[in-house]
Amino acid sequence: MPQSVDRALDVLDAVAAATGPVPAKALARRLGCGLSTVYELLGALTDRGHLTRTPAGYVLGYRVPALHRAFQQQMRMGDEVQELLTRAHRTAGVDTYFSTYRDGDIAVLAGATTTHPTGGFGTGQDAHGYATAHGKVLLAALPRAARLRYLAASGMRAITPRTITSAERLDVQLRRVRHEGVAVEVEECVPGVACVAVPVPSSEGLAAVSAALPLDDFRRRGAQVTETLRAVAAEAAKWRGVSDISRLTDG
Repeated sequence: MPQSVDRALDVLDAVAAATGPVPAKALARRLGCGLSTVYELLGALTDRGHLTRTPAGYVLGYRVPALHRAFQQQMRMGDEVQELLTRAHRTAGVDTYFSTYRDGDIAVLAGATTTHPTGGFGTGQDAHGYATAHGKVLLAALPRAARLRYLAASGMRAITPRTITSAERLDVQLRRVRHEGVAVEVEECVPGVACVAVPVPSSEGLAAVSAALPLDDFRRRGAQVTETLRAVAAEAAKWRGVSDISRLTDG
């Protein structure tokens, strides 16, 4: 990749990761490059609508939501899934997510959450699918060879003391996921947080719906949340062209 393109993407990523406007000087320090170079990159990104300049610094531009909508369309994800997630969020009072597997990557495509998500998740690529409930559902549905390729690429580092870091131990858990049609993750990603996920298989690729909630809350009503997710999965499967939501690929 040409260095200028690489640095432009670094600038975009840095602004996206910030909690507020980022001044050009702060970006130059963060990226370790000259201020004139940063201004040149900022100008190009601003002209194309990827960034917007404010008195306090740079923020994401109005082109970004359009890119996200285009991405969702390419992933065959209509407005229906967001409506389903929002309804489940209101009904169960938990953060809900829709995730998929495509070409070796696991990604969260949509979510309905509070201002501060319980599990710390957001939309985008999930590099730790081996430790998330939605990731376990998607990995369980993969052929073993594809699953091992994913794990080799991602690694299995310990995120918390409870993270499973052995492919053999994970395989045992994934067999249970295939049999039961549900995956549960307890404090493998975030201490004090549990997640549950169920599959939404379709002809358009592997998908899952999941929820994250405080561990104490999960112990009280995990079964109820799971049934809410199954209802969401059943509805999602209809518009994704599958009526049997229990079908998973043997691995």
